[in-house]
Amino acid sequence: MTIQRIESGTRMSQAVIHGDTIYLSGQVGEPGASVADQTRQVLTQIEDLLAQAGSDKSKILMATIWMADMADFAEMNTVWDAWVGGKDAPARATGEAKLATPDYKVEIIVTAAR
Repeated sequence: MTIQRIESGTRMSQAVIHGDTIYLSGQVGEPGASVADQTRQVLTQIEDLLAQAGSDKSKILMATIWMADMADFAEMNTVWDAWVGGKDAPARATGEAKLATPDYKVEIIVTAAR
């Protein structure tokens, strides 16, 4: 089985495809933007990467969401819920963690089918 890498750099690839499974690296939005704006930006990036990999958001199997502050959970969820649209919701876990910089408020990692 071959492995395909999308937007590969010296440190990481934005996506790796193995067979019919797509693994995305953690996606973050514009540093300093609001939680809602960062979430929207991340979801757009996810859609773009999935399209490059031959998939779409309806085929997301699992999402892991890291938040810098769980107090922002409702704000992130408002954007997430509108994006998922109540259909094809993936398995999901959400936790709080220090992200790469304090200006990042949300990081989302997904695994999807092709």
